[in-house]
Amino acid sequence: MDTRLLELLVCPVTKGPLEYHREHQELWSRSARLAYPVRDGIPVVLEHEARTLSDEELGI
Repeated sequence: MDTRLLELLVCPVTKGPLEYHREHQELWSRSARLAYPVRDGIPVVLEHEARTLSDEELGI
């Protein structure tokens, strides 16, 4: 994931920052508790494509 691109992307729900998790190929929004997929190097930041993050994944 290009770090410059990551700096420009925000969560469409909260407008907050996203964290890239390479092992899952996802962008995480901790405030929205959502994980957006990265498919073939392309971030899919659509709410209906995201999955909910568990407390365990968030370290809560």
